[in-house]
Amino acid sequence: MNPIIEILKEHNISDEKINELFKTLTENPMMAMGVIQQLGIPPEKLQAIMGLVMTNPDVIKEAVEELGLDFSKVEQAKEKLKQGQ
Repeated sequence: MNPIIEILKEHNISDEKINELFKTLTENPMMAMGVIQQLGIPPEKLQAIMGLVMTNPDVIKEAVEELGLDFSKVEQAKEKLKQGQ
């Protein structure tokens, strides 16, 4: 299991909320931060997730694929952010 998904499940985050989080991430990464904050995950666990992402960015792609979502949308969202749209 993907380590991000594993941490979320450890905190009793439902599959529905996990899917919502990653769907939001694929569509609008900035909005995903708001969704994460609403989950009530302790700050030290959020730091652990951020550490995972910073040391291994592919962990996001793996989680998105594990959930059956379209990773190409993450790439499109990143491009929009770069272009300031």
